Amino acid sequence: MTATGIAEKKVKNRRPANSTLSALPWIGPSLLLILLVVVWPAIELIRISLTKITSAGVLEGFFGLGNYRLLFENPDLKTIAVRTLIWVFAVVSITVALSLPLAQLINQNFPGRKFVRWAMIVPWAASVVMTSIIWKWILELTSGEFNLTLQQLGLQDGQPVDWLRDPRYSFFVLVWVAVFVSIPFTTFVILAGLQSIPNDIVEASQVDGAGPWQIYRRIKFPLLRNALLIATIINLINVFNSFPIIWALTRGGPGYDTDTMITFAYKMAFVEYNMGPSTALGVINFAFIMLIVLIYLRVTKATRDQA
Repeated sequence: MTATGIAEKKVKNRRPANSTLSALPWIGPSLLLILLVVVWPAIELIRISLTKITSAGVLEGFFGLGNYRLLFENPDLKTIAVRTLIWVFAVVSITVALSLPLAQLINQNFPGRKFVRWAMIVPWAASVVMTSIIWKWILELTSGEFNLTLQQLGLQDGQPVDWLRDPRYSFFVLVWVAVFVSIPFTTFVILAGLQSIPNDIVEASQVDGAGPWQIYRRIKFPLLRNALLIATIINLINVFNSFPIIWALTRGGPGYDTDTMITFAYKMAFVEYNMGPSTALGVINFAFIMLIVLIYLRVTKATRDQA
């Protein structure tokens, strides 16, 4: 190795002795916030899940895996877990499938495009609770605008449909509202991916005679892979954690027919006062979320490395 190469290697490997300390004032508040808001509550949740808890919330000492045993003995857990997987898969897949053409649409130049973009972002910018309550009013049995409109159009004979309390429809209504809330964010993530595609690649393919469908299928869609992965993973986290939509519309009812793992844990703790199994389910939910977060970090790291 030449003297120049040795010198360059020394410069590259040289780090200030106090570099970590000098960065601490900048990253210290964030680290403290993470410790207080994420790490400490997670540790406390795990500790309490191994403790026997009365219905009044009094800790009575170490209980081992007793709370987990009681949780897995619950006959409703399996059905709710399967429903949660269906809920997450249905909402995320439908959201991505609808967001792809919408992103392609608002990426085109047409009169009023700015107002269309503003209108699309409203459901995402508004409070999820407020949006859910509005849908609850729309779908109300007697005074809801949806049933009244169906009756006026002659599409509904006899008694109006109880969309929120009839188990034949309530779960599908929740899926629709969750998709309605999720579409704006997903669409704008995909739109950002579309706008990052170099124009010279598209223009070169047009010169070679490629049509719009060929350009989208063979050029644009493959280059959207990173945007689609990030949008999908973030939606997985949001949909799995989605509490306000379900609780505001159906409260997990009738019975447990529209409960997911998140609402079931809340209902066990604060409705049925079954604290022990609820903390055990909270640990399981937290572990699932952390798994998705790790996947998200891995995907974003791979995206940065490719940039």
